Amino acid sequence: MQAMFDAAPASDPSPLQQSDAFARALNALGTPPLRLEDGTLALHRKIGPLSVHMITRPGVETPETLRDLARGMKVRGPVLLAPDRPMPLNRIGALPLVSPSTVAQLDLTPDEKTLFAGLHQKWRNRLRHAQSQKLRVTRQNMPDDPGHWMLQADLVQQHQRGYRSWPLALTLAYGRANPGQAKLFTAFWGREPVAALLILRHGSGATYHISHTRASGRLVSAHTLLLWSAIQWAKSKGVQQLELGTFDTEENAGLARFKLGTGARPHRLGGTWLWWPPLTSLLRPLARLDRELMQGG
Repeated sequence: MQAMFDAAPASDPSPLQQSDAFARALNALGTPPLRLEDGTLALHRKIGPLSVHMITRPGVETPETLRDLARGMKVRGPVLLAPDRPMPLNRIGALPLVSPSTVAQLDLTPDEKTLFAGLHQKWRNRLRHAQSQKLRVTRQNMPDDPGHWMLQADLVQQHQRGYRSWPLALTLAYGRANPGQAKLFTAFWGREPVAALLILRHGSGATYHISHTRASGRLVSAHTLLLWSAIQWAKSKGVQQLELGTFDTEENAGLARFKLGTGARPHRLGGTWLWWPPLTSLLRPLARLDRELMQGG
């Protein structure tokens, strides 16, 4: 079985959660992951008195292989399994907890001219609009500053919209542990920073991590210009694939159009499942109930 981490072939980039760069960030934060025999990473957390492990987006092809990975940890508590694609984990007695989400993945192996041609017409129009606004774009390593305006704006946005992203400390630890791999792109309109975008590079892949655009930045399509600048940078560094994060065509159609407008392809993940051998016989009937939901129909 092929391990999914930074040593994987350039044509098959690892997800961020299975990269050596992510492991280094966790180690720097003082919360080291478990490294299984095949290189797969697993996280360990305490939820009250309960010890919980989680395997996120491992490079496995079958439920049985994922079960064997979980067994190989030899832990007593429950294990959360979040495969990289839909698979019937009810076969191994796992219970579905969270239905699958979809991420946008942009292939960066074509040349830049082809990538530009692959942009949706409206996306190209917004890019040209931004390019005509005399915006200044800067690129730098992410400052090790928890008070940075973009990070603080993102925390406010998380609270307002009711979602949670990485802990701020983990984002900063990623930059410290992986010098030059956390790139901050900022658009200035005059002296004012109107938009910012943070890209995390990991091996032959990269991931869109955090962004924020102020009202003035939206007027000049600054976010579009920043993402195109990030695409150009990642391409120049030999990145094979840029993951643009999750999207939901029903809950946020505008964000979905923006991400897919780059030419990115949708990639459906496998949801989150609970696997706990002592309860396998009890969970198996419940797991069958949601099999269609977790496999995307």
